[in-house]
Amino acid sequence: MRTLFETIEQTASQTRRMVLTVLNEEFSGEKVLAVDGKIIWESRSNGFFRAYQKEIAGLTEGGTIDLGGHPVFCDVLGEETKIVICGGGHVSIPVITLGVMMGCEVTVLEDRPSYADNARRAGATRVICEPFEEGLEKVAGDAGTYFVIVTRGHRYDQICLEQIAQKEHAYIGMIGSRRRTTMVKETLKEKGIDPEVLDHVYTPIGLDIKAETPVEIAVSIMAEIIEVKNQKKRSGGYSKEILRAILEQEKDSGRKVLATIVDRKGSAPRTVGTKMLILRDGRCIGTIGGGCMEANVVQKALAMAALGEPKARICQVDMTGADAEEEGMVCGGVIRVLLELI
Repeated sequence: MRTLFETIEQTASQTRRMVLTVLNEEFSGEKVLAVDGKIIWESRSNGFFRAYQKEIAGLTEGGTIDLGGHPVFCDVLGEETKIVICGGGHVSIPVITLGVMMGCEVTVLEDRPSYADNARRAGATRVICEPFEEGLEKVAGDAGTYFVIVTRGHRYDQICLEQIAQKEHAYIGMIGSRRRTTMVKETLKEKGIDPEVLDHVYTPIGLDIKAETPVEIAVSIMAEIIEVKNQKKRSGGYSKEILRAILEQEKDSGRKVLATIVDRKGSAPRTVGTKMLILRDGRCIGTIGGGCMEANVVQKALAMAALGEPKARICQVDMTGADAEEEGMVCGGVIRVLLELI
């Protein structure tokens, strides 16, 4: 039987995926993975969740809900964030840097070899050095793809936008003045490109922070992408690094602990669904907020790994009050973290 994590990896192309976990002791962390509202994997055959398939089919948002009087955490798995940048000029380079820092897969399309080399040196995951229309044929696009059009001229912007507008995407942003970008969009409407898609293109690209330098413009672009991304009602999901580490070490079961924030109140540093994998030697992959709060969770996780029990537990970290402030928990919120032996 495939494990949960193998199934998550194998269903990566699916867009409506949700992992549900019972949070009380009675069902001891029982889980299912649902795709398009249907259970495709379960930790216990015909277990708790089978009685609630109708309710599961109607779920769209992450967080803790009540099913039959039992608390259940719904982890809506988002797509891996991918940034596709058309153009390798002076604005593109800091966008690449910021995208890589955010853990995104960054693809750059640039038809000039020297500029393509600059993109490689900046750390782009993939660089396609071909004419834009040919390069874009190699980019599929999906619900997790954010397209950034920052070419050297409106002729190239138009070539890129015409192809991108016909691909699945999470975001399309195009640099340029309002007059220039409006002209490009009107031309494409006359060519039959869907007006609704064109009207939702972010132009001029980036949040209005009065940016002037290439780095400031890149910050405004990435801030806009973050804003759009975080409007989706999704939880943390599994990063590639965490999923890879779990799959590589699954034979060493019970030697690592997965920590997931399942609830938060106040100004906790990370959102519900954020995950961190704690290895037996104390190394961590990912973060749930850092500082003393995270250290507190790591200590509890290492104790679980050493004892081999319990298989799952909830721990609460209170970052309010004078004692928490003395210990460096300055955010002031309260989080509940699910710890699971993997």
